[in-house]
This record gives sequence, structure tokens and C-alpha cells, in this order.
Amino acid sequence: MNLILISFLLGLFTWFLTSLGAAMIFLSKNFSRKFIDGALGLSAGIMLSLSIWSLLIPSVEISKDLDNYKLIPPVLGFLIGSFFMYILDNFAPHLHIFDSEDKKEGLKVNFKKTTLLFLAMTIHNFPEGLAIGVNIGSNNILSGLFLALAVGIQNIPEGLAISLPLHLEGLSKSKSFYYGQISAIVEPIGAVLGCLVVSLWRKLLPYALSFAAGAMVYVVVEELIPESQKAENTNLATLSLLVGFILMMILDLSFN
Repeated sequence: MNLILISFLLGLFTWFLTSLGAAMIFLSKNFSRKFIDGALGLSAGIMLSLSIWSLLIPSVEISKDLDNYKLIPPVLGFLIGSFFMYILDNFAPHLHIFDSEDKKEGLKVNFKKTTLLFLAMTIHNFPEGLAIGVNIGSNNILSGLFLALAVGIQNIPEGLAISLPLHLEGLSKSKSFYYGQISAIVEPIGAVLGCLVVSLWRKLLPYALSFAAGAMVYVVVEELIPESQKAENTNLATLSLLVGFILMMILDLSFN
């Protein structure tokens, strides 16, 4: 029960930092597209690094004791996590940040553009919470704390990346902030779910770690990288991704 509570609190922490990023909409009238693309690239690099160093590699290490079956948990979990996000991406109605309404994805519904943008980021945030809960559920609290901090850091630019386009679409700053921060409400839910599953079924730990890795990598490749590369700031977005990846790699290796 204590681990579940810790997971929930860490999920609330990452939600708070998303809210902090979304609140930046009140600070300035103008944020350039270059700033947003750099922020998205940084977020992509952080998520990609976390997926490898904090999730996939630990899954491989845990699975080494399985001898001839050691490849099954990391590979199978990664594939299932990726496929899970693929299903969500193809069936849940949503819209990517800078796309027009005619490019909405998923089931055909008559939702407003603001709702579709909110759903897109909600889908995106779920595996982040799940990853935190899985680490805490494995009783690796230090790793879970580090993961929550890293996710929270990249949630700050993400919060702004949601609220700003909504404001540019005509929503008030208050409503833009509301949708920006509420998109991360699934993170404490995902954290509790991940912790609960691993706490009850210990043998699922390597599968759960690689599942979260696969889900996060899918989000990076499907959403963050393409969004950051749509404008003319491709070099900035790429360099920001590399900085985010290296920064998290250094921090992860330092903690572990």
C-alpha cells in the first residue's frame, strides 16, 4: 500500500510540473515556433533515453536469469507496449498539436479541436505514469524518484506545447491552461496501475518495464519527433533531442 501511495504522489508531481509548463501561457504574449520545436525535441530525447536506460536495459538485466528464455520478456514486452499504443493511436479520436481538423485521427467523431488535442496528449502521457509505477512497484524507489523527476522535467515544455496552440486557436489563456494541465491527469492513474500490477505479479516486472519502454518509444517516433520537425527548425529540434538524450543518460548512469 505504501508503494502505491508513493506512485500516486509521484504521478501527482509530474502532473504538477505539466501544470507549471501550461501556466507559462500567462507569462508572455509570444512564444516562437522555434521555442516549441526545441522543447518538443528536448522532450523526445529525454523520453527516448529514459526508455532505453531506465526501462529496457533493466528489463534485459532482470531477464538474464531466465537462460534460454532471457530474450522473451524484453522483446515481447516492448512489442506489446508498442502495439498497445498503436491501437490507441488508431482508434482513440485525437489530433496532433499543429495539424488542422481535417487531419484528425482515430474513430470519426464530432469532437471539438480542443478535445481532440487534449486526447492526443492524454494518450501520450499514460505510458509515462506507467513507467514510474512499474519502477516503484519493483521496490526500486530511488529509480522511481529519478524517473519521476526526469518525466516531470520534460513535462514542463510539453505543458506549454499543449496550451500555446490552443490559445493560438482562439481559446482564452485560462481555458488553454486548463486543457494543458488536465492532459496529464492520467499520469497518477498510470503510476498506480503500473505499481499495482508489478506488486501483485512480481514475475511480470521485466515485461512491464519493456512494455513501458515500447509505449514511450512509440510516442516519441509517432508524435514528438514528427511534430518537432514540421517547421523549418529541424536542426534545432534534432540538436535538442540529442541534448535531452545525453542529459538523461548521464543522470541515469550517475544515479545507478
